[in-house]
Amino acid sequence: MEIKPVAVFRSPFKAKFGIPKQSGMVEELEGMVVLLPEYGNPDFIRGIEGFDYLWLVWQFSANKHALTSAVVRPPLLGGNEKAGTFATRSPYRPNPIGLSSVRLVSVNISETKKRIILNVRGADLADGTPVFDIKPYIPYTDSHSKARAGFTDNHPIHRLKVEILPDVSRCLPESDLTILRKVLELDPRPHYHHDAARIYGMPFGRYDIKFRVEGDVCFVVGCDLINRDAL
Repeated sequence: MEIKPVAVFRSPFKAKFGIPKQSGMVEELEGMVVLLPEYGNPDFIRGIEGFDYLWLVWQFSANKHALTSAVVRPPLLGGNEKAGTFATRSPYRPNPIGLSSVRLVSVNISETKKRIILNVRGADLADGTPVFDIKPYIPYTDSHSKARAGFTDNHPIHRLKVEILPDVSRCLPESDLTILRKVLELDPRPHYHHDAARIYGMPFGRYDIKFRVEGDVCFVVGCDLINRDAL
């Protein structure tokens, strides 16, 4: 069986660094599912506006490392404890396929250009990610409120306090600042990094966000245009 993309994802994250590790963790994060021209016929999405959420099946295209072990080190476990590949959502898999639930916000159809765009929120995909399939989320089958969740039940998400310098606050619109705060609260650093003096750069939209982490506080110290010609 040969699997080909049906769409490409557009996101403010041009690289995987900083992207939430699960869908829905930053509900305000906007993105677009752009269907490829051969799927520009509106019949492909007939009735899709009746669903609040969609499943995206996609490729871990930003991950260049092949699977080398049956176990991985989930960041939620601190990077030291191991778990089986199939007992995690690690991108290191025999088949690098991801699954994400996103909220459908609106549908944009241009029949003259044979272009269909699904505007969504809450995705955890990098810009340019190939999307293999789109399926509706159905609550009565897809939601299991009392289900156990393995090691995640005993390891709650730790969130940082985010402090943004005034100069940076003036650099971004309020809506982007809200998203940036929630992204940085999740601490995008590699789990083994603890150097309080280290400055990290995170591409976010048209900007390169500079930040450092000291204890439980993330300080956003810079905001530079990645490409001034794009303005």
